[in-house]
Amino acid sequence: MSHNPIRPWRNIERRKSRQIMVGSVPVGGDAPITVQTMTNTDSSDVRATLKQVQAAADAGADIVRISTPDESSTRALREIVRESPVPIVADIHFHYKRAIEAAEAGAACLRINPGNIGSADRVREVIKAAKDHGCSIRIGVNAGSLERHLLEKYGEPCPDAMVESGMDHIKLLQDNDFHEFKISCKASDVFLAATAYQMLAEATDAPIHLGITEAGGLMSGTVKSAVGLGNLLWMGIGDTIRVSLSADPVQEVKIGFEILKSLGLRTRGVQIISCPSCARQGFDVIKTVEALEQRLEHIKTPMSLSIIGCVVNGPGEALMTDIGFTGGGAGSGMVYMAGKQSHKLSNAAMIDHIVELVEKRVAVIEAEQASEAVAPGAAPAVARG
Repeated sequence: MSHNPIRPWRNIERRKSRQIMVGSVPVGGDAPITVQTMTNTDSSDVRATLKQVQAAADAGADIVRISTPDESSTRALREIVRESPVPIVADIHFHYKRAIEAAEAGAACLRINPGNIGSADRVREVIKAAKDHGCSIRIGVNAGSLERHLLEKYGEPCPDAMVESGMDHIKLLQDNDFHEFKISCKASDVFLAATAYQMLAEATDAPIHLGITEAGGLMSGTVKSAVGLGNLLWMGIGDTIRVSLSADPVQEVKIGFEILKSLGLRTRGVQIISCPSCARQGFDVIKTVEALEQRLEHIKTPMSLSIIGCVVNGPGEALMTDIGFTGGGAGSGMVYMAGKQSHKLSNAAMIDHIVELVEKRVAVIEAEQASEAVAPGAAPAVARG
């Protein structure tokens, strides 16, 4: 839940769902909404795949999915799982035996598509493997690969067909006494996906994995995902998300976090509030923000930083951020600390000085958190990005 007693109009009441475990990561219930991505390397190339998994984890990914289309990839999965810093989901299509091999290799979760995994008997074999090896399962319904009988019944992919597919598969898992599952119903069409997810949220208490599939390239896919996922998350629907882009998986993670941060559902790193710039700017806002985003990328501790070009909105934004800089005249501006004017700063020294201020502030916050964690009687601190 995003809860703000002072500004209740910012509250988001999350849908109540069961909680499952994906390896060591809780999904659903009162757990933070997790961010996922998927590798695009050759899955049989252990080193290349692990390098991408590590980069995604460094960017904040809680879970990473890996496609396992053949036996060589499921063989490689064993070592990947062993060395991965985050739980690994094995992505299964068509070949149910790959799911069994992935479970044996130690995958934390198996993603199976009811539209192409095969007969109920084959699904039962996958369920048995998941039970035997402690895997959870994601039922991955996709508008582009619905079962033939549903397409014949409804005439085209539609929300009712997608939800019926998902509920049929839920029944199959539950009939086999398997309950460690989450579900998704993705489509590339925002309206179709959003409607299906709303219907699904009412039909089951299973954790829901959100995604607008095949959303597009970096810019178009980000916009489409932000519209689709943002609205659903605002409604309280969604326990784990993936932003599906034709782009570097690290970008998917960053954008996923930005969507969650914009709604107050997760916090990680420095959130920069900046103006679009205009003729009033006292410095080059766009280049400054680009430089600061790169220089502060390593920060994981939540912080807010306002970079505003002039005094129209600068002091007001600085009131609500940990650190702020507002452009002025004669080649300098004003630094704000915790909403109060602190000192003047030349534009030339601005970037290095702000980075230094942020890093010092982070060190103080982390020291305070460490102190609270070891204080007598204190509950253990749980750090989540």
